[in-house]
Amino acid sequence: MGMLSGQVAVVAGATRGAGRGIARMLGEAGATVYCTGRSSRSGPRNHRHHYAGRPETIEETAELVTGAGGEGIAVRVDHADEIQVKKFFSTIKRQRKRLDILVNVLTHSPVQRWSAFWKQDVAQGREQVEGWIWPHVLTARHAVPLMVAGKSGLVVEVIEQEGIGYHGQVWFDFFEIMLKRLAFAVATEGADQGITAFAVTPGFMRTEAILEQFGATEANWKEVAETNPQAKGWGFIASETPCYVGRAIAAVAADPERQRFSGGVTSSATLSEIYPFTDLDGSRPNMKRYFEKHHPELLVGKSGVAEWTVRGGNG
Repeated sequence: MGMLSGQVAVVAGATRGAGRGIARMLGEAGATVYCTGRSSRSGPRNHRHHYAGRPETIEETAELVTGAGGEGIAVRVDHADEIQVKKFFSTIKRQRKRLDILVNVLTHSPVQRWSAFWKQDVAQGREQVEGWIWPHVLTARHAVPLMVAGKSGLVVEVIEQEGIGYHGQVWFDFFEIMLKRLAFAVATEGADQGITAFAVTPGFMRTEAILEQFGATEANWKEVAETNPQAKGWGFIASETPCYVGRAIAAVAADPERQRFSGGVTSSATLSEIYPFTDLDGSRPNMKRYFEKHHPELLVGKSGVAEWTVRGGNG
């Protein structure tokens, strides 16, 4: 029996990357995992997203969950559509009568302009921020009542950057800070209802897209990390699989003392120092520690303001 046997989880944005790794590792821990997203074998591919041309589907993720020891259930949901979101959680209420874990991954369209704030188009920025943040808000809004009814639950926002340092572009910074505040809000208002909420960042992940970008596979990625100049500059040698953050979340979910993390921001690497889990290869990657040792100059901006931005994204 897995440590999450009998528990019901939703991974919103489970098609690929962090979402797929998290869903798979919740399955490894024995959970029933609803894997949602817009890339499905049963419907048209999402043409609005920068991952539109990729082959991964939520059905593949659900199969990986089941193969890992849990029960994977694929459901096509556009989390920007409140009608679809409400219908989805009504289905879970009818089918399972409970929800124990929500992980909001929900990747976003890429930043359109990496330039100074005063050079940005405000209307375009407003559209981007609203398109990025509201799927997370809608999903949490309609998931949490199921947890309130059960007087227990865990809500996780998957973010970039442990802390509140600047994220390199004003609209992207707004979005990431708001996700952290959303987790804080759920933690604060849900505390009396038995709900824990926190934000977690992976390190630089070897997602499907990143491996493809570097011409690497899980079998030869270390060789690529040493020979590809771009990969060396990005610290690819200190990267982790998307399953690492999945095991981190599973460990917190199974911890009866998990409330200690509520409202906070942490990382897969930090949690691996608290719980006895590793990445799939038995290692404990720590991207920040790698850069502190090998490239400390990259952790401080030109203004002297400390910065730490996780590269590679959640997709």
